[in-house]
Amino acid sequence: MFEVSVEDSFAAGHFLRNYQGKCEKPHGHNYKVRITLAGEVLDKAGLLVDFKDLREVMKQVIDGLDHQMINEVAPFTTVNPSAENLARYFYDEVHRRLEGASRGRVRVKNVTVYETDSTTATYSQ
Repeated sequence: MFEVSVEDSFAAGHFLRNYQGKCEKPHGHNYKVRITLAGEVLDKAGLLVDFKDLREVMKQVIDGLDHQMINEVAPFTTVNPSAENLARYFYDEVHRRLEGASRGRVRVKNVTVYETDSTTATYSQ
């Protein structure tokens, strides 16, 4: 099994619903997101996926959240914008964008969202 990963970052605000404490109030983070893909078959160039292509897909997802109040961006108008839910959102969005392009050869293994340098949430299926 081969794996490739890329990381990128973005800044955004959010607040947590149904939470008691500091995070129930609007605040911001400098998020970092790490996406890991996996697959057993390399392409003709010997790549699982071109890092450039994965970065472009990741950028499309990040651009929808960067410098936004995440609570105002679907699906987070109803889904709590926790690090856990952000990790699943990135997983689902990247999977959807890559599924057709790779014809099932590559899958998203996991996504880790760093809310701070020392706090992370990971989603995988």
